[in-house]
Amino acid sequence: MTSTTQKYKFGIVGCGTIASVHAEAIATLDHAALVASCSRSEENVQKFCEKYGTKGYTSYEAFLRTDLDAVVLCTPNGTHLHYGKLAADHGKHLIIEKPLEVNVEKGMELIEYCKQRKVQLAVIYQNRFIGEVRKLKQILDAGTIGKLVMVSASVKWFRDQAYYTNAPWRGSLELDGGGALINQSIHTVDLMLWLAGPVDMISAFSATLTHDGIEGEDNLVASMRFKNGALGTFEASTSITPSQNRKIEFHGTKGTAILDGDNLLVHVEGYTDTTSPTSSSAVVSGGSSSPLAGFSNSYHTEQYRQIISALQSDVQPPVSGEESLNALAFVQAAYLSAKQQTPISPDNLHPFTTDQEV
Repeated sequence: MTSTTQKYKFGIVGCGTIASVHAEAIATLDHAALVASCSRSEENVQKFCEKYGTKGYTSYEAFLRTDLDAVVLCTPNGTHLHYGKLAADHGKHLIIEKPLEVNVEKGMELIEYCKQRKVQLAVIYQNRFIGEVRKLKQILDAGTIGKLVMVSASVKWFRDQAYYTNAPWRGSLELDGGGALINQSIHTVDLMLWLAGPVDMISAFSATLTHDGIEGEDNLVASMRFKNGALGTFEASTSITPSQNRKIEFHGTKGTAILDGDNLLVHVEGYTDTTSPTSSSAVVSGGSSSPLAGFSNSYHTEQYRQIISALQSDVQPPVSGEESLNALAFVQAAYLSAKQQTPISPDNLHPFTTDQEV
């Protein structure tokens, strides 16, 4: 195992836009080094190597034979099981760009495989590491807004037709797992569940209204009943112009807390926030036609910092594969509900897991 005084060696698979975010996050950490990258495209891997100083591979098997502590998967969702199992066979820990896989069944298979090979598995849900989000969790856990009554979450973004046409895996069932909910909105699903607790039942409707040639939805709405008794709604879209901030509202018996973009607003009588905001809601994060418009890698950096600390201590890293199944089960239940036109419980797919606190 790598000592705490040595560089933890990472290799990235998939040399696209999101891989650059991971590379830059790793580069900022004292105890981390990005040493290898892999892509089936020789042109992409060459550009990536030139930019980040890694050794490049077009052969995944050759890449896995290098001296790596962990493999970072920035490949389409539906490839994570295949690439992850091969990495585990070589004794490499796994860091996976969300989601874990396209469905709970494949996700559970990968989790079990990693356990058998005694390697750790973490899934990137970097929004949990936003300062205002962590503050919001403290407020909700402390009961500052009282008993939760209603939750509303929305991801009303825009993606143009070229976004899907130029990368045909996007919006496909096999490689993306669906559309606006599993791709753009699963970060917000994860935040909502982490902050408000598990959902007992989902009733959803979905449609493809503004994009051609995709199997997944570009619009989905759902009504929810939480296990704590609260009711809620969820809206996911890549059709909205102009794009809006990701927004989650929590309404309780004593007041309201709203996460608008990365900005936190608390409306409770007598509540005083003595800390300054960490960011502003003026920028629509990820909402434009460009997936990373206004994007910061600082939250990836913080999650990587905690992942490295966990791996070096041989403990489960945040966010674990098991915990990442919560959001995936929600998404799959919403899709099943929309398809079958009946309410679905995420517990039918996988019981809610609270195996760690971030």
